[in-house]
Amino acid sequence: MPEEFSLPNVGPGPDPCSLASLATDHDFVLLLFQRDYHCINCRKQVQQVKDRYGEFAARNTEVVSIVPEPREKVQDWQDSYDLPYPLLADAGAATGDAYDQPVRYGILGRFSDFFGRMPEAVLLDTRGEEPEIVWSHAGKSTFDRPDIDEILAEIDAQRDDASP
Repeated sequence: MPEEFSLPNVGPGPDPCSLASLATDHDFVLLLFQRDYHCINCRKQVQQVKDRYGEFAARNTEVVSIVPEPREKVQDWQDSYDLPYPLLADAGAATGDAYDQPVRYGILGRFSDFFGRMPEAVLLDTRGEEPEIVWSHAGKSTFDRPDIDEILAEIDAQRDDASP
């Protein structure tokens, strides 16, 4: 069973935002765990999702981006990108840790963007009594993340699997 969370939300939706609040109104919840405030690929991903957010909404799927930074830094993203979905601040990275967000360490971690937290996408099916993780992608590098078409296809496959 997925871990419940309640995190500060600087985007649309409840603040604080919890898994329970998201699960009541949507068939699926897509959690996008970002690397950090400075990650260029993370910034690109949240904008790509924004551009195609209607396709997620049409599938009754809520997208949630979770950044392991304090609220003030995450607010900068919202001010810059005006995302139409929840943007959560996970300053202590407890939620990322609870969902096994990959973390790579090494001596070069202090000097290179290729170490530290890696991106992760987790798809939750919230149609049952309890949310269930039905798909995930744990990135092995800052570039290793599923594209939007892959995520949408996975949502469609999960929906089709549940059809009679």
